[in-house]
Amino acid sequence: VAELSRQANLPIPRLGISQISLPNAFAFGRWKSDGRICVTEGILRLLNPEELRAVLGHEMTHLKNRDVLTITLLSVIPMILYRIGWQMMYFGNYGNRRREGGGYTALIGLLAFLFYFITNLLVLYASRIREYFADRGSVELGNPAHNLASALYKLVYGSARTPKEAMREVEGLKAFFINDPSRALTELRELKGLDTDHSGTIDANELINLRGKTVKTSFADKLMEALSTHPNMLKRIKQLSTYERV
Repeated sequence: VAELSRQANLPIPRLGISQISLPNAFAFGRWKSDGRICVTEGILRLLNPEELRAVLGHEMTHLKNRDVLTITLLSVIPMILYRIGWQMMYFGNYGNRRREGGGYTALIGLLAFLFYFITNLLVLYASRIREYFADRGSVELGNPAHNLASALYKLVYGSARTPKEAMREVEGLKAFFINDPSRALTELRELKGLDTDHSGTIDANELINLRGKTVKTSFADKLMEALSTHPNMLKRIKQLSTYERV
């Protein structure tokens, strides 16, 4: 982490190890000076040092780009619209009973709910874009793309094996994680063909082979991605293949 901090020109963040079995990591902090990175015991047991370094580079990039602050500020907009919608609908119904323009107030409430839905989708889109940027940032910090691809591949499998009880413990942290563990079972089906030599990892050749392939996702997968804070994992690893050196 100290080495990555020097390369990223950042203060060394505070570090934490969460005593949970789910393999994952996350970063948080409003400013570069108060950055923090947390890894779980599960990820320390699952990844090799090169893969773990790639994950830490991803989290370091989140700190460098102030992603937590950016997404938090963006999230305020739909929250305000949601509150306005409920207030206008309440006063609209009250006004209807008194016949004093309540219909217009209710209409404003409906419009606020509509814009709440739209802006919420935009915030989710921004969150997914930040994940792509963090992946690229990890590569720019000297981590070969296949190490991060292999780490993401292992995290999907590790998440799929995690008991449901452990999943419930981290339900509120999914947006901060490097991958969404609740989508692991779905992502397993999409990723099963990447590890062609069945080694349990994705090497440079396997990642480069993906570069020339077309990734097709169903309507259901596209809808699920649109409502998620994280990109589709297959598309994400496909993007990493464009950073791999031949």
